[in-house]
Amino acid sequence: MCCLDRLNPHVQPAGCEAADPARRAFLRVAALGALTAIAYSPASAAQGVRGRVGLFTDEGLAAYSFPAGHPFSIDRQGVFLLEAESQGLLAQSSSRTGRLASPEEIGRFHTTAYIRLVETAEAKGIVLLDQGDTPVFPGIYRAAAWVVGAALDGLQRVMTGELRRSFQPVGGLHHAQRDRAAGFCVFNDLGVVIETLRRVHGVARIGYVDIDVHHGDGVFYPFENDPDLIFADIHQDGRTLYPGTGREDQTGRGAAKGTKLNIAFAPRSGDAEFMRAWPRVEAHLERFEPQMILLQCGADGLAGDPLAQLQYSSAVHAHAARRICVLADRFSEGRLMAFGGGGYNRRNLALAWSAVLKELLA
Repeated sequence: MCCLDRLNPHVQPAGCEAADPARRAFLRVAALGALTAIAYSPASAAQGVRGRVGLFTDEGLAAYSFPAGHPFSIDRQGVFLLEAESQGLLAQSSSRTGRLASPEEIGRFHTTAYIRLVETAEAKGIVLLDQGDTPVFPGIYRAAAWVVGAALDGLQRVMTGELRRSFQPVGGLHHAQRDRAAGFCVFNDLGVVIETLRRVHGVARIGYVDIDVHHGDGVFYPFENDPDLIFADIHQDGRTLYPGTGREDQTGRGAAKGTKLNIAFAPRSGDAEFMRAWPRVEAHLERFEPQMILLQCGADGLAGDPLAQLQYSSAVHAHAARRICVLADRFSEGRLMAFGGGGYNRRNLALAWSAVLKELLA
């Protein structure tokens, strides 16, 4: 087994790829990434590589998964890669791998006490990090820190111009709060990216768009008083779905009032409702002209997801990604990072995430 295989006992050992099409797809991505790395040079960057879209997938990211039977399991990245490969999208992307985020980097968003809790959870025999959704699994700290590290690597590459856009399917863990886990989310990679944009890159006004079926409470509440976090979230009504938040009258507090947009749909709402509501998202971003845009494109709003009741098709994700690319070109020099978020029907997430990647590549 390679060193990354040891991150999670459910990862298949080397040699199984002949019987595992998802692993073959992953290995193809890895090979493409190696070729891209060889071809890359500062000179090539000056010749227009800024248009490249970085796709962050590796076994370290796949290792962020919970025990057998949990909806957030290890095959989610693999089924997406199979679909993306079948559509010819992988060859157009710049394959990238993650890295381990340091405690100091994670600490830009999370408290030191909470980081230490996750780091020692296995040794202390802790079973759950929250009330039941987020169990401790072997290698949990390393896997969660790897998700954050991939996001920070993508951010660095986007901010330096090596990449114009990035997509990280295993990412967008938007429920984790500064001091606790929640809803399958150990560390909030989005929160770390936002704080890093401010502290390291000097970017104040950030647009955050979330189309995951669940409200992005782990981004909303920590930045509810922040007038420079421009937040727009379309989700299933919290009165009918976890986490029970995201009322439309929640628009920010104090100086941030009006900078937050929550759009809540009744169960069984579908593409028509989304398309009617979407112009409100664009108008909200246009009003504040963000200098950087993050898109959390969870696929759990598609019809047939086992954890929610919206009825989207992947056309929703294509439309959102297409229009966000336009806004990024207008306001943030094209800088855009997309994250996969939720999605627990494997066919749905493969189609939705491939639709997003296709639009990022356009």
